[in-house]
Amino acid sequence: MTPLLIACLCLIMVATSFLSGLFGMAGGMILIAVLLALLPLPAAMALHAATQMASNGWRALLWHKHCRWNVVTAYVAGCGLALGVWSLWLYVPSKPLALILLGVTPFAARLMPGRVKPDPESLPQGVVYGAICMSLMLLTGVAGPLLDTYFLGGKLDRREIVATKALCQVVGHALKLAYFGGIIDQAASLDPILVTLAILASMLGTTLARRFLEAMTDAQYRTWANRLITAIASYFVIHGTWLLVVTRI
Repeated sequence: MTPLLIACLCLIMVATSFLSGLFGMAGGMILIAVLLALLPLPAAMALHAATQMASNGWRALLWHKHCRWNVVTAYVAGCGLALGVWSLWLYVPSKPLALILLGVTPFAARLMPGRVKPDPESLPQGVVYGAICMSLMLLTGVAGPLLDTYFLGGKLDRREIVATKALCQVVGHALKLAYFGGIIDQAASLDPILVTLAILASMLGTTLARRFLEAMTDAQYRTWANRLITAIASYFVIHGTWLLVVTRI
């Protein structure tokens, strides 16, 4: 990669980590799309995992006082359960099906009856959503807007959402790397300077977002976060459906 391309990529990482640092979502999905356009898939996945673990880890550290550890424990338990099951059945869906699945799940969560609406303070729900989100990560590479919809339920404030979700994401990406053993091997082929710059860029974007998150109200946070989820989920459904139609023609 040329120095100019590396510089552009670092700027994109700052921007996407700023977006994730502000809303706790979306930045990772935008980043993986960019990386897949520039790098071979294994290298893109390895670099994405490294930057996301750094970005989410730094975000969790910045907001550690607001982390809800009981929520993390339930979510991680669900992730572990899903990892065990999928290790026995190595199913890989088609790209159109994966995109449609990612897009439909948050809308399905919103349509659930009131007694089973997403609530991160419910420990049984934490296990269930942890298992579903981990399954999505293993099948498609990302947990998608479903995880964001889950954390926007209940009464957690914006700081608790960002801190707790960040720690859950660190675990999710670590388990994804453990599951895809071949991707871990690909990490050795990445330029260590690029990896270092990527990690620093993701930490910078996360740090810059802190002041803006502090300035927002919980109502503003939830309003814009829900709009962001709706837009991304709709794109996934439309794109996946289009690919499905094209492949059938």
